[in-house]
Amino acid sequence: MKSALPSDPFMLLSYVNTKLRDDYPSLDALCDDMQLDRDQLEETLAEAGFTYNPKNNKFW
Repeated sequence: MKSALPSDPFMLLSYVNTKLRDDYPSLDALCDDMQLDRDQLEETLAEAGFTYNPKNNKFW
């Protein structure tokens, strides 16, 4: 993960969901633009109990 992202999973959740809500139509678009590894991002958030819902374009 990029060091500029929050390391706390709950802060990361908030950050990513805000970006998805305000700036990106999909998780792929966010990861492409921010040069993030989607699998690693999803794994990090899954470890905290969150999964991506593409219909709602957010983690929960």
